[in-house]
Amino acid sequence: MTTLSLEVEKLNNFINGEWVNVSKTQAVINPATGEEIVQVPLSTEEAVNEAVAAAKAAQKEWALVPAPQRAEVLYRVGYIMKERKERLSQLLTMENGKVIEEARGEVQEGIDMAFYMAGEGRRLFGQTTPAELKDKFAMSQRAPVGVVGIITPWNFPIAIATWKSFPAIVAGNAVVWKPATETPIMAYELAKIFEEAGLPKGVVNVVFGAGSVVGDAMVHHEAIRVISFTGSNDTGRNIASECGKQLKKVSLEMGGKNAVIVMDDADLDLAVEGILWSAFGTSGQRCTACSRVIVHEKVKRTLEERLLAAMDKLTIGNGLDESIKVGPIINQSGVVKIKQYIEIGREEGGKLLAGGYELTEDAHENGYYFAPTLFTNATADMRIAQEEIFGPVVSIIPVSSFEEAIEVNNGVTYGLSSSIFTNDVNRVFKAQRDLDTGIVYVNAGTTGAEIHLPFGGTKGTGNGHRDSGIQALDVFTEWKAIYVDYSGKLQRAQIDVES
Repeated sequence: MTTLSLEVEKLNNFINGEWVNVSKTQAVINPATGEEIVQVPLSTEEAVNEAVAAAKAAQKEWALVPAPQRAEVLYRVGYIMKERKERLSQLLTMENGKVIEEARGEVQEGIDMAFYMAGEGRRLFGQTTPAELKDKFAMSQRAPVGVVGIITPWNFPIAIATWKSFPAIVAGNAVVWKPATETPIMAYELAKIFEEAGLPKGVVNVVFGAGSVVGDAMVHHEAIRVISFTGSNDTGRNIASECGKQLKKVSLEMGGKNAVIVMDDADLDLAVEGILWSAFGTSGQRCTACSRVIVHEKVKRTLEERLLAAMDKLTIGNGLDESIKVGPIINQSGVVKIKQYIEIGREEGGKLLAGGYELTEDAHENGYYFAPTLFTNATADMRIAQEEIFGPVVSIIPVSSFEEAIEVNNGVTYGLSSSIFTNDVNRVFKAQRDLDTGIVYVNAGTTGAEIHLPFGGTKGTGNGHRDSGIQALDVFTEWKAIYVDYSGKLQRAQIDVES
């Protein structure tokens, strides 16, 4: 097992290209060992004001840099991330807990996003279209919005940051970024990479601190014209409400209650692999995690048997160990919440087949670990089948038909990801049409989004915007319509048209 030194005992804010000291701090804890890694600043509103002022000044010049030249910075960022992939991955595992294999995948996602969004520097396409009057030219183009605020969560501390910051940067904006206090190291490392890649001072500013202070100040700052947030539904609703009062753009990516549907003709071994990866990867702490298995009653018992056998082989521990498949929960508060849902499931009548308890002995003594958990005989209206738990807990819901499976899948307030295992092509196409989620997988689990497709969901999962893909640019740009009249006279649209 490899361990790395962060080389600093305390992090600083990154404002206008300078590392700014903050006196008040709190410890960042490795969830696998309970050990302190580093001290993270707890900034005040004043730090946000300084960062916004720096971003506002830098953005005016940055917007004048041709987009292909702005993109060159992202190419350099991607190459540096590629060179440091293993270091970044190990640091990510230390602060977040996810197993090293997943950490490498997350860093790779950031690398992919750098190169993909750099390509958009030559593809920030607008449109030309015929004007309705003679000797008149009409077109549209994207324009930067100015200063954007991004607020990122702890469960994907570098991937989600790149989903948001890279399109904002290439579009000509400047960024004020508040990372999660649980996982600040990736923000520190990415800020250093931006600096090394030659990003002008002030284009990206990192302000560490509590959401109730730093996040709130960002939401209310009049110079920040966009807030892009990933996190809890309660916080997202509050942000949307406050931004609405200010007529500020807001992009929300929030919770999920994702289901894997297993039909009676499915490849059950493949389904088990998909469920295991989706449910217990990142210890179930991701918005796309599978927390419901909707299974046809004809194959329910067989699926349960195979799933239990596979779960029994899962290794749980420190993710820096290459043999470990399930890492820790982020902190003790997360463990407490999961325990509460185990009791709720029992009280509702769910049958506990596996897990349901905290791991506290031997190698798990000092970290925050929870056994992968499986309920069966759940009904669609149970709280464990409706509410996001954010832990390694799965509920099996039996159904008698394809139509019922679709209905159960759609019967939650979220709409992020869904999956169906079937070999019936007709069911496949009906599922693609009828599952009301932003992402649909066929014969795969509920996770595995690729950066060149839009990421996001329907209903309570968000507010219609998307991270990644070219659709991410919509959040960070405004459409500008341009008319050039070369007739030499005043022409009035809709009035001077020849009928």
